[in-house]
Amino acid sequence: MEPDNPLLDDFILSLTRKRKPKVCFVPTASGDSDNYIARFYRAFPASRCAPSHLPLFHGNIPDLTRFVCAQDVVYVGGGSTANMLAVWRLHGMDKALHRAWLDGVTLCGVSAGALCWFEAGITDLFGQRLTALNDGLGFLKGGFCPHYDGESQRRPYSIERSFVACREASLPTMGPAFTLSIPSLPRLLLLAPRHAPMSFA
Repeated sequence: MEPDNPLLDDFILSLTRKRKPKVCFVPTASGDSDNYIARFYRAFPASRCAPSHLPLFHGNIPDLTRFVCAQDVVYVGGGSTANMLAVWRLHGMDKALHRAWLDGVTLCGVSAGALCWFEAGITDLFGQRLTALNDGLGFLKGGFCPHYDGESQRRPYSIERSFVACREASLPTMGPAFTLSIPSLPRLLLLAPRHAPMSFA
């Protein structure tokens, strides 16, 4: 969602192969930030798609599963992964997203919106220090480290501490910009807004 670099946004829209795909922004991790929502609508205007957003703090969707599965793209924003997951589970959003994933809806996100799809990851949102988050949605096996290239303190932590919940050694990591597409699985993309090298630990 960067005005000077729309390449990833263009790529997301192209995956749907529709002239005006339905794109829903989920800003839960930011507490449904009005500024973040406004940035989304600037990046995904009605001239390019059919945009909407899903506020779980200030809105009421009677049937989350039906609403989410009706989208072509679900774009999850950044913020507090732990808080987001707690709210999702309270509302049943985790189950709605899983159904959408199996139905072929494109799921994508940045930061918390990339980490959440894995079993586990590294977060700093329990406080100032880094710690493992071991209760991700688990759509993808293994762990994930956002901001790996952009925040140097994450590198030794992710290597030395690894992920308690992840028995498998696979550890995808994401710097300021990294896109991972897994064609053998239902469509799920991990996106960030800037160009940077891809790193693995």
